[in-house]
Amino acid sequence: MDKASVNAKAAREEGKHNLPFAFRQYSPEQLKEALRKMYLIRRFEEGAEESYTRGFIHGTMHLSIGQEASAVGISLPLTDDDMITSTHRGHGHCIAKGADVSRMFAEFFGKETGYCHGRGGSMHIADVSKGNLGANGIVGGGIPIAVGAALSMKKQKTGRVVISWFGDGANNEGAFHEALNMASVWKLPVIFVCENNGYGMSTSTKRATAVPNIADRAAAYAMPGIVVDGNNLSEVAEASHEAVERARRGEGPTLIECKTYRHRGHSKSDRNRYRTKEEIEDWINNRDPIRLFEEQMQEYGVINAAGIEAVRADVEREIEAAIEFAKTSPSPDIASLTRDVYTDLP
Repeated sequence: MDKASVNAKAAREEGKHNLPFAFRQYSPEQLKEALRKMYLIRRFEEGAEESYTRGFIHGTMHLSIGQEASAVGISLPLTDDDMITSTHRGHGHCIAKGADVSRMFAEFFGKETGYCHGRGGSMHIADVSKGNLGANGIVGGGIPIAVGAALSMKKQKTGRVVISWFGDGANNEGAFHEALNMASVWKLPVIFVCENNGYGMSTSTKRATAVPNIADRAAAYAMPGIVVDGNNLSEVAEASHEAVERARRGEGPTLIECKTYRHRGHSKSDRNRYRTKEEIEDWINNRDPIRLFEEQMQEYGVINAAGIEAVRADVEREIEAAIEFAKTSPSPDIASLTRDVYTDLP
């Protein structure tokens, strides 16, 4: 090989080295699937919002529009055997872990074909077959559950890990501190992921949390604490990859803080008076995770504009079919009201 060829090869290798982590670690097909899941989460949330407005869904819901990179990026290194616990704002986590959006819509609509046969609703999606141990309406409620699951995995020597998502409001709950301490003492294979969107309901984290970064609290429990741009899929994926590999090696837990933002209010009853219009528009227009990932994928030649449109069209068809499935599914029989709610005695 002549000197020019050697230099060209070296330049190509150097170029690969300078790529963002996700573009070095994952194939173009995996990256396209990550983009598809981000679209699927966004369109699912928008479809749920529209269905709520039209009266198909009752109660309330907590949308994760704007937080898609956190859900998908954290999930990239996981397998179906790994487990997750989620939150009241957990639709994206469920989809990122492989949930069927048809069954999710059916659950929202209160139909028998839903994941919990219409009895759990928006805040309690679970799919054990995919390792999803359930979303949870209790703030911080999933954190100790994840620690328990991780203890089981360690005792059984399965090599599986557990992800526990929670919001910034949960970091001041006693369960958070107890769980992190126990996980560290026993070196459990659990990764704690705080999606810090800046507000616990209407309360800013600056008013409610003493430390500037929630990840700073990891030091008290002798585990790594990592802060990432939660709207940058590659940054999230890199932090997740390192934490998952560490956990699989038996080195214990990690706390990852994803700095992100919810485009909508806390819930459907939130009138959004505690945030300025300028703040919301800045995050939507300049820091949208899907748009940022699209731009990166085009920049590095993974996909072109036509490919992006094809992914969007495919997702639109999937969401449309899922909503129709939910609409036409049967409602639970009133006679079975307590089925799957109480345990049957022997």
